Amino acid sequence: MLTTFQMILGALSGSLVGFSLGLVGGGGSILAVPLMVYLVGIKNPHVAIGTSALAVAANAAIGLINHARQRTVVWRCGLMYAAAGIAGAFAGSTAGKAFDGQRLLFLFAIVMVVVGILMLRGRRNVGVEGAACDRTNAPKVLSFGLGTGLFSGFFGIGGGFLIVPGLVASTGMAMINAVGTSLVAVTAFGLTTALNYAGSGLIDWTLAAVFVAGGIVGSLAGTRAAKRLSTGGHLTSVFAALIFLVAAYMLWKSAAAIF
Repeated sequence: MLTTFQMILGALSGSLVGFSLGLVGGGGSILAVPLMVYLVGIKNPHVAIGTSALAVAANAAIGLINHARQRTVVWRCGLMYAAAGIAGAFAGSTAGKAFDGQRLLFLFAIVMVVVGILMLRGRRNVGVEGAACDRTNAPKVLSFGLGTGLFSGFFGIGGGFLIVPGLVASTGMAMINAVGTSLVAVTAFGLTTALNYAGSGLIDWTLAAVFVAGGIVGSLAGTRAAKRLSTGGHLTSVFAALIFLVAAYMLWKSAAAIF
């Protein structure tokens, strides 16, 4: 049973997650999992992963509404990407539940570092104006969606930090559009993973509700900030810096538990 103080920490953590989702389309479970484990104090990493997946799916849906109002969502691309990744997310989450929790967090952090390096290398790429999904790039979009879904489910994350670079690589769209569009898939992947974990009793429903409540406020602020940072590669740099910061902390904590 969570204490009142833990509930407050959960709400504050949710606001940070919501802000990150609105700002860069990612950071949901990448932030939520370590916050639940190391700040709120959830002892079981699998419960933290399952609970964060549900909370992130809800917060991503809120962020999606905010980005849709800003007209930064390319709906066809988002739906294609999400559809291809749902099966992968289910298969990946099934494998993830059977994997040692601390080793899962350690591998998760390594993946984050690789993604951050790739994003920084391409931060000067402004993207193609009006990029869309059609027959010419559909196979690439679908394959990236499937692969991202597998990673997302395995690591128990909404997948934004993988979906955003996947959308940029497969469609060439601008970063601000990739952020908004990614939330379609983040919502779908997170919900798929959460349902799988819920079937095994690995979700703290009260904590998830508190996270979502905090995330509503954070998401509004994050979406506005994303619009201001969308030029000159600044948004990509913020995206990568956040990845490296959280990855370093997770490597330190999980390595100590493993070794």
